Amino acid sequence: MTETNPTPVAARPSTPIDAVADGFFDAVVARSPMTATYLGMPGVHDGLDDFSLEGLAEDSRIRRATLAALDGLEPVDDVDRVTLSVLRERLGLAEEIHAAGLEEMSLNVISSPLQDIRAVFDLMPTDTAEDWATIARRMARVPAALAQYLDGLSYAAEQGRVAARRQVVECAEQCRELVADDGYFAQLVAGAKAGDDDLPETVRADLAAAVEAARAAYAEAGERITRDLLDRAPEADAVGVETYQLMSRYFLGSSVDLAETYQWGQEEVARIAAEMQAVAEQILPGSSVKEAIAALDADPAYQLDGSDALRTWMQDKADEAIANLSGTHFDIPGPVRTIEGCIAPTQTGGIYYTGPSEDFSRPGRMWWSVPKGVTEFGTWRELTTVYHEGVPGHHLQVAQTVYRRELLNRYRRMMVWSSGHGEGWALYAERLMGDLGYMDDPGNRMGLLDGQSLRAARVVIDIGVHCGFEAPAEVGGGSWDYDKAWAYLDAHANQGEEMLRFELSRYLGWPGQAPSYKIGERIWMGLRDEVKAREGDDFDIKAFHRRALDIGSIGLDTLRAAVLGTL
Repeated sequence: MTETNPTPVAARPSTPIDAVADGFFDAVVARSPMTATYLGMPGVHDGLDDFSLEGLAEDSRIRRATLAALDGLEPVDDVDRVTLSVLRERLGLAEEIHAAGLEEMSLNVISSPLQDIRAVFDLMPTDTAEDWATIARRMARVPAALAQYLDGLSYAAEQGRVAARRQVVECAEQCRELVADDGYFAQLVAGAKAGDDDLPETVRADLAAAVEAARAAYAEAGERITRDLLDRAPEADAVGVETYQLMSRYFLGSSVDLAETYQWGQEEVARIAAEMQAVAEQILPGSSVKEAIAALDADPAYQLDGSDALRTWMQDKADEAIANLSGTHFDIPGPVRTIEGCIAPTQTGGIYYTGPSEDFSRPGRMWWSVPKGVTEFGTWRELTTVYHEGVPGHHLQVAQTVYRRELLNRYRRMMVWSSGHGEGWALYAERLMGDLGYMDDPGNRMGLLDGQSLRAARVVIDIGVHCGFEAPAEVGGGSWDYDKAWAYLDAHANQGEEMLRFELSRYLGWPGQAPSYKIGERIWMGLRDEVKAREGDDFDIKAFHRRALDIGSIGLDTLRAAVLGTL
C-alpha cells in the first residue's frame, strides 16, 4: 500500500473555548462508564451508567453549566467558531429533549437503554482471564442499571408519556430472545475463553453467576415492560409534528421544511425506481426489478457461504478501498488505514460501525449482526454497505476525525456526532464509489440503488406517518397506517421481510433518525456542488473532502457555514 500520509501540521494552541469543550468531555466520561468504553478510553471498564431520574438531572446540570461557561468567551479562530456553534447546538437540543420528558420514556427497538446496556459488552476485550473478570463485574451491575431505567419508564408512564404499543410489545420480545436457551446470554458463557485457553474456574464461576443475574434481569424487564406499560401505551405510532420537528432538528443539526422534504422523498423514490428498472434490463432483459434481484440472489458469482466467508470478503473489500483511494480522492493517515471486519455476537440483522480508540490500539470496526439461521450472503447487495461502513464512509469520517489531535479538541474529535452529518456522509460515500466506477457491475449497481431506494422510502414513511401527511396514491392515499407503511416499504425495498419488518418498527419508534441518512446526503451533495460552482476550474475534490472531514461530525447547518466561511 502506498504511504501517502498528509503533510504534518503544527499543533494548534488550546483556547478557553477548547477548555470548556474538553471539560464537558471529561465530565461526560467520568459520569458515563459506557461512553468511556465506546470511546476506547483507558481504565477499568466494569461500570454502567446511572439511568435514574437523578442521573438524568445531573447530566442536564452538566450541559447547562457548560453552556453557561461559554457566555462571554470570544472565538480566536475558525476552529473556535465551529466549537462554539457545535456546543450550543448539540447541548441546547439535548436540553430541549430533556425538558420535553423524552429521555425517561425512551423505549424503542433499536436505540434505547434497553439495547445500550447489553451492547456495551460487544466492545469489551475478551483476550485474557482478566478481561473476562472485568466483563463479569460489569455484567453483575446490569440488574441495577435496568432497574433504574425501568423506574424511569414507570415514572414517565405515570405522567402520561409512554412509547407506542408496538415498541412495548417488540421490546418485550427482544428481552425474551436475549434470555432464551440459545440467546445472547447462554452463548456468551458457552463461548467464553481466554484465547485458546479455558477460563480459570473462579473466573468462569463469577462470569456464570453474573450472566445469570443479568439474564434474570432482562427476563424481568420484559415482564415489567409488559405489565407496567402495555395498557398505557398508545395504539398510534405517530408522535406528532411538534415532537417530530424537535427530533428531526436533533438528528440533522438543521431545520428542514418537512412538507417539501416529504414531497422530495417521493420524487427520489420514483427517480431511483426508474434507474433500478434500467439496471434490471441489463441483468435480465425483459424482467422486473424483483425478478432481476431474484436472478442475482441465485447467481453463484455473487454468493458467499458462511459468516467466516462474509467476514473475509468484507475485510478484503475494505482494505482494497483504502489502498485505492488513499492519495487520490482522500488523504488517509497511517493509523486510519486499519479497519477490522467483525461478526457481531448478536443476531438481529443489523450492520454498524464502531470507531477506534484515541490511540488506535482498538481499530475502527465494521460489525455484521447475522440473523439466526442465515448462512448465505449476496455480495451484490453488500458491497455498497462495505463502502458505507468502511472507506470512504464511516471509518474514514470517524477515524480521520479522531486522528486530528493537532487541530481539534477531544470533544470535537471523539464525542460529538450528528446523524445527518455522519449517515449523510456515508450515503454520499456510497454514491461517490458509484461515480468512481466501483459499482459499474450491474449486480453491484443494483445493490447501490436498492440501498438508496430503502433510504428514500424511509423519508416518506417516517415523515408521513409521524407528521400525519397524506399517504401516496400508490398505497391508497388518505391517512397513514401500519399496513400502508408496510406496503410502501415492501414495494420499494428488497431486503427480505424479516429485516424490513424490523426496519419499519425502527422508523415508527425512533422518529427523525432514519430520514437523516437521505436528507443528510442531499445536503452533502448540495454543499459539494455549491463549493464546486464557487471555485470553478480550481475545484479539487480531494481538497474539498479533506476540508469538510477535518471539521468533524457536526450539525449540518454548522457544517455548511464552516465550509462556506459564513459562520
